[in-house]
Amino acid sequence: MLVKPFSGLQRSVVLDQIVSEELDVLVVGGGITGAGILLDSASRGMNAAVIEMQDFAAGTSSRSTKLVHGGLRYLKNFEVGLVAEVGKERAIVYENAPHVTTPEWMLLPIIKGGTFGKFSTSAGLALYDRLAGVKRKERRTMLSKKDTLNKEPLLRKSDIKGGGYYVEYRTDDARLTLEVMKEAVHRGGKAVNYVKAEQLLYEDGKVVGVRAKDVITGETREIRAKKVVNAAGPWVDEIRELDKSRKGKHMFLTKGVHLVFDQSKFPLQQAVYFDTPFDDGRMMFAIPRAGKTYIGTTDTQYSKNPVHPQMTVEDRDYIVDAANYMFPGINVTKKDVESSWSGVRPLIHEEGKDPSEISRKDEIFISDSGLITIAGGKLTGYRKMAESVINLVADQLKEEKHGKFPASTTKNMVLSGGYVGGSKGFKEYAKEQVRRGTTLGLTVNEAETLVQRYGSNIERIYQIIETVGTEANFHHLSLEVFSTLIYGIEEEMVATPLDYFNRRTSALYFDIDWVRRWKEPVIEYMAKRLNWSQERKEAHMQELDQQIHDSVVPVNA
Repeated sequence: MLVKPFSGLQRSVVLDQIVSEELDVLVVGGGITGAGILLDSASRGMNAAVIEMQDFAAGTSSRSTKLVHGGLRYLKNFEVGLVAEVGKERAIVYENAPHVTTPEWMLLPIIKGGTFGKFSTSAGLALYDRLAGVKRKERRTMLSKKDTLNKEPLLRKSDIKGGGYYVEYRTDDARLTLEVMKEAVHRGGKAVNYVKAEQLLYEDGKVVGVRAKDVITGETREIRAKKVVNAAGPWVDEIRELDKSRKGKHMFLTKGVHLVFDQSKFPLQQAVYFDTPFDDGRMMFAIPRAGKTYIGTTDTQYSKNPVHPQMTVEDRDYIVDAANYMFPGINVTKKDVESSWSGVRPLIHEEGKDPSEISRKDEIFISDSGLITIAGGKLTGYRKMAESVINLVADQLKEEKHGKFPASTTKNMVLSGGYVGGSKGFKEYAKEQVRRGTTLGLTVNEAETLVQRYGSNIERIYQIIETVGTEANFHHLSLEVFSTLIYGIEEEMVATPLDYFNRRTSALYFDIDWVRRWKEPVIEYMAKRLNWSQERKEAHMQELDQQIHDSVVPVNA
């Protein structure tokens, strides 16, 4: 049997492979950091694997503001080095994966009594351009009040003094994680979702692997590795507690909530980064995306289970009030909230700092047992974080006479789906692929969406349409849903309906009516392909319905 190493149909086969031999590196955590570490290690020739207790990117890495940004706000805390590093990294991400990263001009309105005045905005953005190595055509410009309001007429006219105009990069965080993971697997890495590290294994006081549970089958297996890397995001301290090494600095979790409105309710035409009106020093993003406007985020301390953080009434009202203050003509209400998402930021605790001021920098901890933990950091900086971790691992393996490994090459490594001629070639590539998609029966809108989502992997989607597309009607699915669902199962380790509707398509956040429309035939098809019992099928339906409910209906704080 031909093994597809990232197929949902062969999860157990991949797990068998991981268990069958001692790895060089085992990474616990399948978010963007874990994916980056797998790519860096596999591309250097290490025998490496990732295990993730939920789905890939199910934690923080699918719940961000969806920006690979240069960190302008970090200048407020004088974190110059951080701005310089992540600014340069975002350009690398864009070049290596232009299909999941899009330049987004951002408007920073200068308002009376706001965080940034005219001079500080001009100076801050100029410094930002220089530190982040911004391309000449994307460097900031300063706008008059009139020009600022022309860019976004919904803004609060009475308080506007002018604006700054600069470039951020919008991304699909979950799909970026998947493309990194898929490229790592393509280069020999192994990755499996729904496998939870429950216990660490030791020999002579040194960590040599984990005892892990397959959450889907209930089976427990031992995975052996020369090096174990803890990249579990909000759960890194739980792994450190298993290692009895949670001491000194520890994780401080804060929750961020985003709301999604239809453009008919919130017709934003320009991405805006603005001060909240609550004298709390917070700023928010409001960003148009595919017929919707999303806005956030909150930043509050969080101490509950980070698996499924929820929007509270207080979170929702805070964002709605901020939106109506900055864009007074829209008059959105809580009933206009179409969907939402809540995520937890795993920050490294430093005494005496407010949640909004705690640094987003990353840090590596090495315990007495040899457990390597990477904590903190930003989505934008994932590649450098991974390089730092694997540099350390390579040095240790060399010292222990387990071989010599080359330097990292991920800086110029095209990611899965990114074979489109770079950022300059993507527009033309997309145009040609959209044309091809319409000849196969997709609408222009469907083809555009899929090409943007899958990049050069659209060719596999089209292959599915050409070979089995006629079966879509039999399964009561559209051509778009049918082909992407098959691709998700066979090529992106989709194991549950929520994997497909959330991390693979983002529809739970940005097209919730689409989820409601297709959930039943999707679950029926998955039940057949994955041999689910009636009980399991019903459990998946219940889980999906609960997630739909929770994305719309808040809980009491």
